Amino acid sequence: MTYQGGCHCGKIRFEVSGEIDSLTECNCSLCSKRGGLLWFVGRDQLRLESPDGELPTYRFNTRKIAHHFCDVCGCAPFSEAAGPDGRPMASINARCLEGVELAAFKVVQWDGRSH
Repeated sequence: MTYQGGCHCGKIRFEVSGEIDSLTECNCSLCSKRGGLLWFVGRDQLRLESPDGELPTYRFNTRKIAHHFCDVCGCAPFSEAAGPDGRPMASINARCLEGVELAAFKVVQWDGRSH
């Protein structure tokens, strides 16, 4: 399945392909404040429709994860980092996907605060 997504104002737009099996709710200091529900995919499953140069990025703690956000509306639609196996991954904020009924998916809790 292919999903369309982006920030609230539309400056950041993307398409992501795959099947959502579950969503992750992380309790780290950033995720708990921004309230995202995360879907992890290979970076090759994410196709940006906005130029890469227009993605403001926030990094904290180990600075390994690039948390992208919109500098106009403030939404944070996805992040990028290497997965546990070293392959490029994307963490999609499912709240920024169009037409997705979030209640239909299992939500897994992740203790990011302890990692």
